[in-house]
Amino acid sequence: METSAQQEQQQPAAAKIRNLPWVEKYRPQTLNDLISHQDILSTIQKFISEDRLPHLLLYGPPGTGKTSTILACAKQLYKDKEFGSMVLELNASDDRGIDIVRGPILSFASTRTIFKKGFKLVILDEADAMTQDAQNALRRVIEKFTENTRFCLICNYLSKIIPALQSRCTRFRFGPLTPELMVPRLEHVIEEEKVDLSEDGMKALVTLSSGDMRRALNILQSTNMAFGKVTEETVYTCTGHPLKSDIANILDWMLNQDFTTAYRNIMELKTLKGLALQDILTEIHLFVHRVDFPSSVRVHLLTKMADTEYRLSAGTNEKIQLSSLIAAFQVTRDLIVTEA
Repeated sequence: METSAQQEQQQPAAAKIRNLPWVEKYRPQTLNDLISHQDILSTIQKFISEDRLPHLLLYGPPGTGKTSTILACAKQLYKDKEFGSMVLELNASDDRGIDIVRGPILSFASTRTIFKKGFKLVILDEADAMTQDAQNALRRVIEKFTENTRFCLICNYLSKIIPALQSRCTRFRFGPLTPELMVPRLEHVIEEEKVDLSEDGMKALVTLSSGDMRRALNILQSTNMAFGKVTEETVYTCTGHPLKSDIANILDWMLNQDFTTAYRNIMELKTLKGLALQDILTEIHLFVHRVDFPSSVRVHLLTKMADTEYRLSAGTNEKIQLSSLIAAFQVTRDLIVTEA
């Protein structure tokens, strides 16, 4: 009877791990598991081993390992039992106005730990979402309780953190991951999950994630679940991103067909594949740099594309902006003809 109860207990735990998104399932648990920014990690490791951890400010684009780094540090510093009493973690989903800084954060930082030596750790994730008042209130708290508490701020945009807070912390920038670092980690996940992946699929994953490990894993998992096979085509289809062949067709229509035909064909393709004009524009921009246009023509075209992109971001009508984009290309074509 006992064995069956034990088995029942083990089953939910196994199921829990199995049902986890891969992003959480393969989140690095220790500093050694982290794959990038070795110089930053070795510096933080040195701080910990010498017991001289300063206040930290980690910033950089999403999915580059900022939160994983500080959580791994916290796990290294504290045992499981004391983790709850020694670490306070707040992110943008928690209320972090001025009242929270003066209340829970202040009381957590100000209470001394009995029977335990060392300092407490306050992790403020997505700190760039904190209000100016909360950040101003925080700077006094950081100064006052440095003796027994260390603060770690994590953000995407350094410019949104007030200079007074920046000067109180040691700053580390986490840049986007390079393909050389991402591929081995993705291969590890692919091997563990037995994913059927082609070589062009891996290239597409790395290209679309643009240095964001979290995005790469999410695309990999959703493509695997939707199609069972991860190739370039399935990755692009799953993310709703236009294929290179589609972009080549769109460019061909805009430069070689008359306006009505080009507009009709592109609208049909957009509707069929559910493409966003913003994505099409981004991809075309890369192609424009590769095509051998006269420089004056290229400058004119890029200016027009920039205007279209700006108007799209303001939430204008996609059909009208598509017409404007095709018109810009048709004018370009006429310019090339007259120059020739």
